Amino acid sequence: MDTAAATDSPSLSRVTELLGAHPLVDGHNDLAWELREQVGYDFDRLDVGKRTTTTHTDLPRLREGRVGAQFWSVWVPSDPANTAAVVQTLEQVDAVHRLITRYADRLGLARTADEVEHVFAYGRIASLLGAEGGHSIGCSLGVLRMLYALGVRYMTLTHNDNTPWADSATDEPVHGGLTDFGIEVVHEMNRLGMLVDLSHVSADTMRHALRATEVPVIFSHSSARAVCDCPRNVPDDVLEMLRDNNGVCMVTFVPDFVRQECADWRVAAQAAATKAGVSPHDHLAFSTFAKQYAAEHPKPRAALTDVVPHLEHVREVAGIDHVGVGGDYDGTTELPAGLDDVSGYPRLFAALADRGWSDEDLVKLAGGNVLRVLRDAEAGARELQQRCGPSVAAYRA
Repeated sequence: MDTAAATDSPSLSRVTELLGAHPLVDGHNDLAWELREQVGYDFDRLDVGKRTTTTHTDLPRLREGRVGAQFWSVWVPSDPANTAAVVQTLEQVDAVHRLITRYADRLGLARTADEVEHVFAYGRIASLLGAEGGHSIGCSLGVLRMLYALGVRYMTLTHNDNTPWADSATDEPVHGGLTDFGIEVVHEMNRLGMLVDLSHVSADTMRHALRATEVPVIFSHSSARAVCDCPRNVPDDVLEMLRDNNGVCMVTFVPDFVRQECADWRVAAQAAATKAGVSPHDHLAFSTFAKQYAAEHPKPRAALTDVVPHLEHVREVAGIDHVGVGGDYDGTTELPAGLDDVSGYPRLFAALADRGWSDEDLVKLAGGNVLRVLRDAEAGARELQQRCGPSVAAYRA
């Protein structure tokens, strides 16, 4: 099915009604960083309560996309030289809280699965926070606990660079997965009820964390490596472990992770950047270089139809109870045709309905699965807190 067909799908009205009754929970959105970069968090200068032209996300288009709950990423760069990561993360957390307060008629803070459903029931978009990268805690379990106290409900163990205690998918491995302190981070997240997010981490870190965790985990924005072979995606053996863990893989829309031609273009761009003296691990510098590189080497375009095979592969390998969606809007410069902004979710769900996905399947995909995982993490935390107090482990270089 092409994108135009998805728009005209006879299933579109069906899924639109379905998503009006059941919350669609998106696992990852980087609007907070765009607000920081574009206007220094001045919401008067960039009012996302109205349609915007410089972001993928605004409140009107979230409504059109039938997004019922959003994990807002509080990402900051993971460059090892970024010693201010903890401060910047707190500024991001503050920005999301301010965003929720400013648009309190349309957004509502959610810290539990029950609160997600309560906010959704009252016609607002439930807003959760996710920290994208273990560098945001500065190797401190005390900082981790304070992020949880401020409403952060998942932490991605790494971003594009290794942390001192976990290997990233896009850096040279040095730990073989998690260090002893990394395992302690996972255990403390379990005790708190903070979801362990394995997007961005190396395959060895995925496996190590899945063996270490006592509750289900998530991938907030990752796709299937068997469909698109790139380090950011999830191998089949890990999807099988995820099934046994009762976790969820929230498939992302980033073209480099969903279409092989786009992934291959990125590899070529990284090689060219290295030759030009730009580190592919420097997220901001490489993004600038990639725009210049694309002017002479046009990048292939992905489409909505490239996302569908990832969703179906995760369903086939891990099972229908272990798949979700995490678009990564405003965290990538390009998006698939048909999923150009946050309004596109009904088209994707209609394409799946046309391929035989039942209403029950679509409700699980939309948010049922990740809300189950969040509830499991909450229940696990209550049990763990009766067995043990806060960890006093400290990072040792």
